[in-house]
Parts: sequence; C-alpha cells; structure tokens
Amino acid sequence: MPSSVVPRTTAVAAAVAAALAAGLLAGSADASAADASQVRIHDIQGNTRMSPLVGQQVADVPGIVTGVRTYGSKGFWFQDPQADGDAATSEGVFVFTGSAPTVAVGDQVLVSGTVTEYVPGGTSSGNQSLTEITKPTVTVVSSGNEVPKPVTVSAWSVPSEYAPEGDPAAAGSINGLALEPREYALDFYESLEGSNVRIGTSRVVGATDPYAELWVTVKPWENDNRRGGTVYGSYESQNTGRLQIQSLTPLAEQPFPKANVGDVLAGTTEGPLDFNQFGGYTLTARTLGTVHDRGLERERTRPQRSGELAVATYNVENLDPSDPQEKFDALAKAVVENLASPDILALEEIQDDNGAKNDGTVASGQTVKKFTDAIVAAGGPAYEARSVDPQNNKDGGEPGGNIRQVFLFNPERVSFTDRAGGDATTPTGVVRGERGQAALTLSPGRIDPANAAWGSSRKPLAGEFSFRGRPVFVIANHFGSKGGDESLVSHHQPPNRSSEAKRLQQAQAVNTFVKEILKADRRADVLVLGDINDFEFSQTTKALADGGALYPAVKSLPRSERYSYVYQGNSQVLDQILTSPSIRDFTYDSVHINAEFSDQNSDHDPQVLRFRP
Repeated sequence: MPSSVVPRTTAVAAAVAAALAAGLLAGSADASAADASQVRIHDIQGNTRMSPLVGQQVADVPGIVTGVRTYGSKGFWFQDPQADGDAATSEGVFVFTGSAPTVAVGDQVLVSGTVTEYVPGGTSSGNQSLTEITKPTVTVVSSGNEVPKPVTVSAWSVPSEYAPEGDPAAAGSINGLALEPREYALDFYESLEGSNVRIGTSRVVGATDPYAELWVTVKPWENDNRRGGTVYGSYESQNTGRLQIQSLTPLAEQPFPKANVGDVLAGTTEGPLDFNQFGGYTLTARTLGTVHDRGLERERTRPQRSGELAVATYNVENLDPSDPQEKFDALAKAVVENLASPDILALEEIQDDNGAKNDGTVASGQTVKKFTDAIVAAGGPAYEARSVDPQNNKDGGEPGGNIRQVFLFNPERVSFTDRAGGDATTPTGVVRGERGQAALTLSPGRIDPANAAWGSSRKPLAGEFSFRGRPVFVIANHFGSKGGDESLVSHHQPPNRSSEAKRLQQAQAVNTFVKEILKADRRADVLVLGDINDFEFSQTTKALADGGALYPAVKSLPRSERYSYVYQGNSQVLDQILTSPSIRDFTYDSVHINAEFSDQNSDHDPQVLRFRP
C-alpha cells in the first residue's frame, strides 16, 4: 500500500469540489490544512464513500486505538469514543504507517497526517476505496483505555437490500451517493468502515483458505443449503449476511483456525472493519471466536448401473508431473471412491509434461499417465486417454503450463471412435453417416479453433464414443475465466462483468456446433460439459442452450444443491453438464468433495450425469 496520496478519481474530485462548495474545506491560501479544532474522525469519513477532506492535512485528530496490524499493510485503527449520532458517518479510520506501529490497543492518541482514499487493487479494479490517514505523526496521550463499544453486526442490523443503484451520471458509481445504512447492506458496512465491530456465533460459509481467512454469514436463514453453505442463485441476491474474517494476531503467534463450510465460529469475534482487495469488508479480529467442527463429509455418488452411461467432468487445478504424488493419489482416490469410476471423465486443467516451465513443451502424456496409474493403484479401471495438444502458450492459464481438456474412458465399458487428423489448429466437423447417424470428421478434434472467441483460451475438445452400440458425442470445455470482472463490492452497482462477453461468444460457437450434430441426427446423444466458468442463470448458459439444443442438467437439482464452487462465501455454479433433447431421463449429481473444505485437492467439485443411451 503506498504512503503517498492515491491519484483521485473523478468521483473523489467531485467530492472535494462539493466539500469546498459547502464550506467544509477552507478556500483561502491555507486551504491545504483543515481546521484542527473542528476535525474529528466522523468529519474525515463523512456520509459518503469518499472523504470530504481527501487530500487535506489534518492535525491532532483524537481517538483510541482499536487494532494494530504489524504485517502486510502495516498500521492501526483508532476510533472516536464521542460519536456524532449520525449512523452514516463512521467513527473509526485506518492510519497507514508503512512500518510496524508503535502504538497499542487502548492508547489514546492524537493523529496528524494526510487524508487519503486508497483503492485496493487499483482504480482499474472497480473496488471501493478505503479512507485512511497517511504520513502520520502520532502522539500518545494515555494508555490502557477501554476501547469504544463495538457495533454488533447481525441478522437484524444488516439490511436485506444489497446496494443502491449506481448513479447513471457517474458511470454507475455509488461513490457520490449519501449512505443509507438502514436501507442497503453495502451502505451499512461502509458506515462502519474502520469502526470497532463484533459478531456473535455465526456459521462458516467459506472454508479457511491458504491466506488465513474464512467467511461467515450473520444471517442463518439466508439461502442456506443442506450442507451449511449460502447459495448464490441470481445477480439480484447477493447474500448480504456474508462477511470475511481475518485475525490481527500474526500467524507465528497464533495459527488461524481451520474451518469447513457448515462449521461454526462460536462466541464473540471483535475488531475493526477493514476493506481489502480480495473480499471487501473484512472483520480484522482482535478477538477471534472458536471454530466448532460440524463434521462435514465429502460426498460419494452412487455407481452407474449396467445399462447406464456415467459421464463426469472434473477440473483438477493445474495438474502436472511436478505436483506431489499425494495430489495425484488424492485425485485418483476421489475418481474411484467419490465418483464411482465414471465411464467417461472429462478433465480440465491438465498441464503439459513439465508444468509451468516455459520451454515450448506442449505434450501431456506424462501428466496423464501419472494420473491414470494412480487411478489403477486406487482400485479403479485402467482408463485410456484422448486429447489434442494445444499450441504453446495459446490457450491461456499459467504461462508455460499449456492447460487443456483430456478425455479418460473405461475401455471395458465404452469405446472411443478414433478419426485421425485432429490437431491444435484443424477444426473437426460433422457429417451424416451411412446409417443416418451423425459422425465427427476428426475424433478427438477441436471445435472452430480459429474463432476469435477462443483467443488465449481453451478450445473445446470434441470426442465420439460408443456405448452399447450407440454413438455418444461429448464436448469438453474450459471457458474463459472471470478475471477482469469487478467484485460484488465494486463502487459500480451493478458491477461490470466484462469477461462475460468472451464466454458468450464461446457459448454461441459451441451451440452452433451442437446444432450441426442435431441437424445431421436430431436423436443424437450430445453432452456439453466442463468448467463453463459461469452460472446456470447467466447469459453464457442461456446461449449454450439456445434454441433448445441443450438443457443445463444442474437445473434438475433443487436450488439449494446447485453449486460446484465457493467464492467469497457464495456457493455457486461454475462446472456444468448440458444434455441434448434425446437425453430426457438422467440423474445428475454435483459431488461436493473440494469447494467446501479447507483441505482441497482442487477448488472445484466434479459433476456426474448418468443416463441410458
């Protein structure tokens, strides 16, 4: 975090101009300094997201230290115990010191410095800004004082409406709008930015991650599912009770607790309310509750019956031979025990044979063999594999990793129809065979790889299989990521989701190909599956299904069970299997073995569909 003033956005400049017009800032030659006799923390925070004193020098602002951070963005929070009675103005603020602070919780201090609006992640991220005092001079007046009483964040205090509509005149920004903390959840949290807050016993909805943070909900009933998560079911329902939890205690002094979704963070968790790049409003705990394990178990799907074909998709998260054998073994065990050894398994994020080493290697035979050997060792079938190697560094993902989709299939249950000639740049097509059935010209083959929709992204892998004498077409996908989208806590409301444009084009290309198969044979069994990187209610999914070509099978599940990924406390759909009209009678299972757990073998849950061709 920089110690200098962050360049002002248009909204910040507008806030300053408004403050000048209102007489809140001096307009004479000494306008660089606010009147120290009048300035308190609530004056700095103001009743909008931008401080009316941004860029100004303040002197001897009084308050009591409520939290000290000695790692990462070093500094401390302090709070005025004499509140102004305005619910829209926070009484706390962060002081960025840049080095380990010399103050302690309970110190009464006077702080002088520059009022700054810092945007975590930079202005291009769309994130809201954090009001700070930078380049501080701190005077300790006394020590051992009681910290200001915390504001309780609870199901009754957080509004059900998420955010106001952004101002059209400000490109949809909410920065210049007066806060309405009793109407909108984002305004409520913003009105407490930097203040001492507390939560009581709360359910964990986002497992402990590698960065020592977890997510809870203060609203027990909000889109609760049977396993303890909070389901994200539409763009309008943002689950307002979610809150990120971190600890102010360095990990070397006290390890952060491990928690899974559905566990309970019991007792009182209390500390300043921060805003950061990777989660927005965050309770930085001075006092951390105790995690109670509720015993969440990894699911197991049932085995397919003799006449059923089981098809699955699994994102194995950048798997390459340099990964420890333990990861291969754990993934293999999941295929055998949790997925019941599906007949066809489409894998995403299989890397090349030396992983992220960027030396031009594109083959993935060693990666695949290490995985299939591990499956055999776990008691599973001797899967065969089919794939198409990508061009070097043309498919996105980790540079040098060359991730791609790979088909595994059990040759004792299903056969693969090989038609040679498929490579990174040659498209497969569809023809009508002698018996009136559709057939691929290349199998395995890539769909329309020259299409601009697939630039720096994985090209779909199409394969033709045969089960009990009937052809089955499987198209494995890994659509473009959500990278570049603004977060749910963006100052633009609704947030800009720029990545959707590419996925929409990708979905249209796949839909067109599926329609070609169905034109050749309207009864063809087609499965489109993989890491679609988008929700079941998204425009991407609607484009895949356009014209009745496909049905999103996840919609056959109750709404509470529709998820394959947990992000910032929201259980949501990213991985999908879609079926052609001929596949009417099927069973679908989102097998929850990773996303809800702090100990993950991948960050995605696999999906399994069983049907009788």
